[in-house]
Amino acid sequence: MKKRNIHVDYARWIFVLPALLSVGLLLIYPIFSSLYYSMTTKHLIRLTYDFVGLENYKAVLSDSNFYKAFFNSLLWTAGSLLGQLAVGFTADLAINRVKAGKGVYRTLMIIPWAFPSIVIALSWKWILNGVSGFVPNMLVQLGICSELPQFLSDSSLVFFTLIFINIWFGAPMIMVNVLSALQTIPQDQYEAAQIDGASKLQQFWFITVPHIKVVVGLLVVLRTIWVFNNFDMIYLLTGGGPANATTTVPIYAYNMGWGSKLLGRSSAVTMLLLAFLLLICVVYFTIIGKWEREDK
Repeated sequence: MKKRNIHVDYARWIFVLPALLSVGLLLIYPIFSSLYYSMTTKHLIRLTYDFVGLENYKAVLSDSNFYKAFFNSLLWTAGSLLGQLAVGFTADLAINRVKAGKGVYRTLMIIPWAFPSIVIALSWKWILNGVSGFVPNMLVQLGICSELPQFLSDSSLVFFTLIFINIWFGAPMIMVNVLSALQTIPQDQYEAAQIDGASKLQQFWFITVPHIKVVVGLLVVLRTIWVFNNFDMIYLLTGGGPANATTTVPIYAYNMGWGSKLLGRSSAVTMLLLAFLLLICVVYFTIIGKWEREDK
């Protein structure tokens, strides 16, 4: 019996060890290598570099462009997340009341999320083109605008345009997950509330919200990380322009690393971004844990 247990343990480790090594190579090594390079003068072209301690962090934290990029990231994340929650949640409440063809509506709503981000970005770039784009020309023909609006090059329009596109792109994910949570709510609770004379708002606040708040909280965590780290959508649409008006922290790090070739300083930006997102996750999960304890 003991020999068989030992044999089973060996067989288990045969599968566990490769998994642990994979995690180490794919997760731990990049983090610690970035942490190490962030304290050096590592350059993409020069082979030699020196250890400089926290000098890269001091340089980044004294750069006004970093704070502008950080503020843009906060605005980009908050605007996109609030819009996605509002649109996705409204669509959920509407579809949840549909009796026939619910699957068709759900499929149509998920279409934006099904496309790769590069397709979405290039499609919107064509639609909003300031010369031949469909939307700018339509607004002029309808008399709403006297001249072609430059949605992707006018500093007063570009950021709100990007947030609108990201809301359109990300709202379906919120919709699908929240709709699944809504369908788990027992209908007899709503029937009992109606008998007691509860209004629609009271039913929403005291029945719907308690059942879905943990799911929504987890979605907020995931979407905050995803949107704050988002690089491809903004880079493909504007490249961070005009005049750094849409430069976020990921684009700032990219420009520092690949544009200026300062890999050490770019790694410092990456580590600051990681520390900030970890702090956000701690706050979020503390709140979600409190909700779960209250439900028990």
